[in-house]
Amino acid sequence: MGRLSGKVAIITGASQGMGEAHAKAFVAEGASVILTDVNAVAGEALAEALGSQAMFVKHDVASEADWAEVVAAGEARFGRVTVLVNNAGIIGTIAKTADLSAADFAHVCAVNQTGVFLGMRAVLPSMVASGGGSIVNISSTSGMIANVGTPNLAYAGSKFAVRGMTKQVAVEYGDQNIRANSVHPGYVKTPMMVAA
Repeated sequence: MGRLSGKVAIITGASQGMGEAHAKAFVAEGASVILTDVNAVAGEALAEALGSQAMFVKHDVASEADWAEVVAAGEARFGRVTVLVNNAGIIGTIAKTADLSAADFAHVCAVNQTGVFLGMRAVLPSMVASGGGSIVNISSTSGMIANVGTPNLAYAGSKFAVRGMTKQVAVEYGDQNIRANSVHPGYVKTPMMVAA
């Protein structure tokens, strides 16, 4: 208990599934947590249940303006952000590459890839000013190997990109005491996975 005391964390996609589990664990370990999601009803209910160490901000991770609002609101309530968990993501259309529309591809990449970039960029000034921090980007086994039997070029491409972007930020900011790591879970029975 208390391993994260004094930490201020943003967790995206926090209203259900893995993000909800992350948020509960962070609060249990003493962190102050800014939960974000497009699902405001579930997100607000979770933040209320977690108590004074948690707050909720409705947030589209693909929106640059939303990221600025999330960081500003979190800093105003809890102080500088020292942890980011880029958890929000979507699966998108299951289709072979020749059948995948450009719009579907772009939508998945906007959430899974651009959202991660915007999040890292948004929190880095706060982390630098704090003297360090930790970025955890949730990728997937699909960010390491191809999906056999489940054609989804957009998802695989976006998750491979998360892995590469994470490594780049790690080497750029390691000397400022900022760690960046990607996590690559396999299939997890979450509401998103069940809906797919």
